[in-house]
Amino acid sequence: MNPSNTARAAVVLIAAALLVVTLGSTPGSAAGREDFSMEVLVDGRPLTEHPGRGRTYVEALEGREYAVRLANRTGGRVAVALSVDGLNSIDARATTAADARKWILGPYETITLEGWQTGQATARRFYFTTEDDSYGAWLGRTEDLGIISAAFFREKQREPVPIEQKKQRFGSAAPEPRPSREGARAEASGDALSDEHAATGIGREVDHHVREVRFEAEPHPAGVVDIRYEYREALVRLGVLHPLDDPLARREDARGFTDSGFAPDPYRRRD
Repeated sequence: MNPSNTARAAVVLIAAALLVVTLGSTPGSAAGREDFSMEVLVDGRPLTEHPGRGRTYVEALEGREYAVRLANRTGGRVAVALSVDGLNSIDARATTAADARKWILGPYETITLEGWQTGQATARRFYFTTEDDSYGAWLGRTEDLGIISAAFFREKQREPVPIEQKKQRFGSAAPEPRPSREGARAEASGDALSDEHAATGIGREVDHHVREVRFEAEPHPAGVVDIRYEYREALVRLGVLHPLDDPLARREDARGFTDSGFAPDPYRRRD
């Protein structure tokens, strides 16, 4: 039997969640926001999402650290492939969603991921920065800057199999060998990098312990959630946001009805 056509058991890591590797499946696409969700957090609060151009955007805040909150609202376990700027949040590789290493969420579980996993017990923070300062530029992979994507895979139903418990040894989750910044940038494809557009840097180290578990994913994701991020000026240029000082934008946001009640009388003193 050709293993590329066979669903395989995945090896996964766990911290506040688990992390998986799946092999031999092909990704699909679906809008699964009823069962799954993703939010971008700054200081623990979700950034406001702005629909536009058929996508969902958030405003990047230059220099600020952020986290990604994933939620599973179903009664079964799911595996989540999370990529930031096209780089897997576990090993920084660029792959299909099906082949990506994944986080595991239990039934009705929510987890918050603060950065790229760089070892069994450490991660390095996500933060908004320029394209030139981004982790993608350091790695020489700049084709997909400005997007955060989560693909949710349901667990394939199978007969329970005893799992032998054993310790796993891990090295750095980042790709090896690491190129120099200059060498990576020289290999980057596309146009010259810009200081005007947002990307994600790899920042300070934080504790984030993980372990591996077994998980067999369905071949296609049950839901995919994408969030594009840009600085405000870029969002204005895209037509997603209005300029802060644009009076016409204020008028466009006007509404005919708000709360019910009576008209205030300017000639009567208010208590």
